[in-house]
Amino acid sequence: MNTLIEVLLNGILLGSLYAMFALGLSLSLGVMKMINLAHGDLIVLGAYLSMVVMSSTGWSALASLALVLPAMFCVGWLLQTTLLNRVVGAHELSPLLVTFGLSVVIQNLLQEVFSADTRSLPSGDLTLQGLNFGGVSVGVFPLLIAAISVLMYAGTHLLVAHTHWGRQARAVSDDAPTARLVGVNDKRFFALMAGFVMVVTGLAAVLYGMRTPFAPMAGPERLLFAFEAVVLGGLGSLWGSFFGGLLIGLAQVLGAQVNPGLGAFFGHLTFFVVLLVRPQGLFSPMTRKH
Repeated sequence: MNTLIEVLLNGILLGSLYAMFALGLSLSLGVMKMINLAHGDLIVLGAYLSMVVMSSTGWSALASLALVLPAMFCVGWLLQTTLLNRVVGAHELSPLLVTFGLSVVIQNLLQEVFSADTRSLPSGDLTLQGLNFGGVSVGVFPLLIAAISVLMYAGTHLLVAHTHWGRQARAVSDDAPTARLVGVNDKRFFALMAGFVMVVTGLAAVLYGMRTPFAPMAGPERLLFAFEAVVLGGLGSLWGSFFGGLLIGLAQVLGAQVNPGLGAFFGHLTFFVVLLVRPQGLFSPMTRKH
């Protein structure tokens, strides 16, 4: 029984990391109506930025966030103002093509600079520490990731639901032309939103690099996990993305108990089965209206 509880807990804790991957993608989809195919590569970029900061300053991975997060905000703001604002609201394929090209550029740039070798962010004793609850062992670091993930979603929810910035986000998302008529500069707002998305992504990237080895070509798999979480939860549902990530993590860990090499496959299979039953996602706002 304790073994089953440990497996379920590990699945939820892994899923909380996937939920962090999904948060930025969910915001891009929900507000800017844009699927960013470079999202996974930007996660990997954040991990490499942390590695550079650590090697340059001698700081720990968590301390490197003091420089990584502002740098990621600047990356998001610059990409949006110089590149992505040109295609937001254009033909549906335009953002896909542009972000696909961006993905290829980031992957090749990282491989050219850092080689194809697998790297990881040193985390000291943090990843070795554990807690025991009645015979059930849980790692301290996965618990920390889960707590940060919940706080990120709760903070974003409060920001979107109860602030002037959040009201602007909803207005631009619902009807950008009308929002412009009442004085909202949608292009500037999208740039700030992209910066915020990259801050969230940078935090997820550092925790990812501390937990899992990464390489320049690891981005597409991160994108896939994030996309599956967003779609499973239901487009437009912020907390849906969180629970979608948990479901993917649970499916992978449970699948790995059947065959250690098929964990990711069971996650993808769960995504496929849920879409067959509920194409709109588990927590789609459209579902709740009917």
